[in-house]
This record gives sequence, structure tokens and C-alpha cells, in this order.
Amino acid sequence: MVSSSPPPAPKEVPSDEKWAEDGPPREAKWWYSTFHTVTAMVGAGVLSLPYAMAYLGWGPGTVVMILSWCITLNTMWQMIQLHECVPGVRFDRYKDLGKHVFGPKLGAWIVLPQQLIVQVGCDIVYMVTGGKCLKKFMEIACTNCTRIRQSYWICIFGAIHFFLSQLPNFNAVSGVSLAAAIMSLSYSTIAWVGCVGKGRVPNVSYAYKATSPVDYMFRVFNALGQVSFAYAGHAVVLEIQATIPSTPEKPSKVPMWKGAVWAYFVNALCYFPVAFIGYWAFGQDVDDNVLVGLERPSWLIAAANLMVVVHVIGSYQVYAMPVFDLMEQKLVKTWNFPPGVLLRFIVRTTYVAFTLFLGVTFPFFGDLLGFFGGFGFAPTSYFLPSIMWLKVKKPRRFSTSWWINWACIFIGVFIMIASTVGGLRNIVADSSSYEFYS
Repeated sequence: MVSSSPPPAPKEVPSDEKWAEDGPPREAKWWYSTFHTVTAMVGAGVLSLPYAMAYLGWGPGTVVMILSWCITLNTMWQMIQLHECVPGVRFDRYKDLGKHVFGPKLGAWIVLPQQLIVQVGCDIVYMVTGGKCLKKFMEIACTNCTRIRQSYWICIFGAIHFFLSQLPNFNAVSGVSLAAAIMSLSYSTIAWVGCVGKGRVPNVSYAYKATSPVDYMFRVFNALGQVSFAYAGHAVVLEIQATIPSTPEKPSKVPMWKGAVWAYFVNALCYFPVAFIGYWAFGQDVDDNVLVGLERPSWLIAAANLMVVVHVIGSYQVYAMPVFDLMEQKLVKTWNFPPGVLLRFIVRTTYVAFTLFLGVTFPFFGDLLGFFGGFGFAPTSYFLPSIMWLKVKKPRRFSTSWWINWACIFIGVFIMIASTVGGLRNIVADSSSYEFYS
């Protein structure tokens, strides 16, 4: 996190009139950034980390986990610093920063597709996760109830968002986001404590899974994507920072970074125990959702699944809000749609229905994590911020900052290519034996 020169503080307080029209007022506190970032980052991916460890093994898996945590903390810091890298100007959206760095046309094409892949991809995966956990909760809580299809549970979960999506902006979902952040820490704790209580399964094996070399290679690639999926908060970090007030004396980067550090502390409390203890307990036989393997005590596992449902409800909204904002702005500016309740209802209902349809159609939880993790999350979280930092800050060649950024770029590009290929191949392979809408 070393730079050749500190980022300039804003020399003036920009007018809030444009922001008042386009987004929520800038009145958030530093702790808002903590629970928004926790909600955005600590999501469904944490439950698949032991599964990723099963393909990576103890040594490489531990290195990948720690390296990902360090790299994404560094790139998070860079994003926060770049929010006000031009005095008197705030880049409130990832695409706005991209346009400044790469040019108006090229910047939009580089950043916007990646950001949308992250946001829409997360919402699709959260539809699947919410439905599966609702199903698991009901099966544990009501053993005598009639079993219904997983597709129906995903639809029930999706129905909630037809209502919540009508909330106007980030500040309006703060309560939902706070509850989601608390739930993420709670169910992560239950997951690893449950693994400790269960102990290691009989004849546990930490050997690499027995499969063909080609299949194993693709599964390892997919595991890298699952890890990168777990570090997805960068896609909305500028939108979160945009809600924090900023003055020349107290720029927004100070409270935002404080909130981000606390968020990463919570992140570590969730990720590392779940990944390592989950793998320790189940070895190579761990499920792609570690909670599935825990059955006792039943009431605690049921509670954990319900906590996951509450969390992904909040996470869905955190990722959906920037998409809503983008779609509504486009319709108003390009197609002259009148802004208001009707536009919000049409746009947001259509978006929820779209993600619900894809979630019901392609509920391959582990494979989806790997595919979206590589295709969208690796660029936005691992190497795009480093490329922007090199272009804007221009650290001295071969300096510490220069080496760190190029290392992030090379690692991120490798993860992007490998996990995208692995995730796509696994989706195709697993879909051949899947009964759709089951």
C-alpha cells in the first residue's frame, strides 16, 4: 500500500445538487461503510470456501486464502483513495472513475461490463442460495411437512425482493444491510463452531479428490473462482463511499477506510475459520455448502440457514441498488422516461424477475461461484484498481508500489482466465446430469 505521492485532498466541496437528484444524500457515518461492505463481501461464498480448499489442499489453499485477503485489502484501499483523486471531484460510481482513467468511451466499456457481471451475477447466486437455505430450514424445522421443489423455494425467496426493491436508495436499505452483516458473522460462526462440535468425520481424508487429471485441473480453476467470489465488495465500494460526507478538512476517504478496515476484520473472522475448520472436519468429502454437512444440533443448523436467508436478502439489495440506479438513469436520459414511482416499479420488478428466472434455471451453486468469481470478480477486486492506480498515481518504476501493483495484476489475470474456464466447463458438465426446474 505504498505510493510515490499521497492522493490530493479535495480543494473544494462540490455541490450536492446533482447527487441529490441521482442518489441518496451524503450523510452516512463510517460504520455504514463497515456493514455495507460486510454485507456486500461476506455472502454465499464463505460457505463454499471449505469446498475450494478440498481441491486446493492445505498448503496452496492457505496461501490462496491469505494472498486474496491481502491483495483485495490493498485494492480496496486504492479504490477509496481514488474516489477523490481529482481535487473537488468525487467519482461516485466505478464507471465514473473508469471514464476518468481510461477515457469517456473506453472507460465505460472496460469497467461497466465487469461491474454489471459482478452485481447481476451476485444477485443470481443469491437467489439460488436464498432458495436452497429456505428449503433446508423448512426441512429441518418441519420434518412432517410436505416437501416441495427447490425451484419453488427460490421463487418464494425472489418474491421478497419484488417488495424490497422498491426502496429508493442505499440509505433506505441501511437497516436491512445492518441485519445482513450481523447475520453473516452469526452463521459463519455457527458453521465453524458446528464443525468443531461435530469433529472430523470417520476416515477423513485430505488427499486430493480422485478424478481424471483434466477434470481435476478444471475443478482447481473453479476453486480459485470460488475464493475470488468471496472478495466481491469492490464493485460497490465507490457507491458506498459516495454516501459519506466529505470536506477538505475531513475527506471521505478517512471514515471510509476506517469502515473498510473493520469490515476486513469481520471478513477474517468469517472466512478463515470457516475455510480451515470446515476442511479439517470433512476433508475431501465436504459439500459445496458446508452447512449441508452439519445436521446436529438441528435447531442450530436451522437457525444458521435462516440467517443465511436474511443475509442474502440484504446482499441482494446492496448489489441491486447500483444496477437500479444505472437502468433508471439510462431510461430517463436516453428514452426520456419520466422519473418517479412508475419507472422504479417497472425497472426493478423486471430486474428481479430476470435474476429470479436465471436463478431457478441454473441453480449450480458451486459452479456459479467459480464462473462469476473469475469472469467479473477477479477484474473488479484483484487487478482493475491496480491498473487505475498505476495510470493515475504513476508510482516510480520498480518501486515497492510498482511491484505490488504489477503482482496484483498478474495474479488477478491468471485467476480470471483460469476460474472462468473452469466454472464454465463445470456448469456444462453438471448441467448434463441435472433435471431442470426440479
